[in-house]
Amino acid sequence: MEHKTVSRRRHSKELKAQVLEQCQEPGASIAAVALAHGLNANLVHKWRRQLARLATNHITPVVPEFVALPMAPAGAPSAGAPPAADIRIELHRGAVTMNISWPIRAADECTHWLRELLR
Repeated sequence: MEHKTVSRRRHSKELKAQVLEQCQEPGASIAAVALAHGLNANLVHKWRRQLARLATNHITPVVPEFVALPMAPAGAPSAGAPPAADIRIELHRGAVTMNISWPIRAADECTHWLRELLR
């Protein structure tokens, strides 16, 4: 009984690039592209995964940085700054629309009022 060793075919980088490029075309079927080149569709899927993995390895990670911004001291409004705006709420219940204006300095009370209203 003879044992025949079957070696795997090696595909050139050019062929892989050509196949992967054809797979990226709009409306392209991976199975059809693979069949046109005499390849198994699973192999082409494997090449696509390898390419995606390589692409993600080449992305440099973004490191967050602190950026200091100039701010006015707390409690001191900056010159020319408009006065604090009111909290404005528009509620719709069926055919009724309510427009509520609440002072910003009383935001806690507004929160409690809304919580009770929406129960």
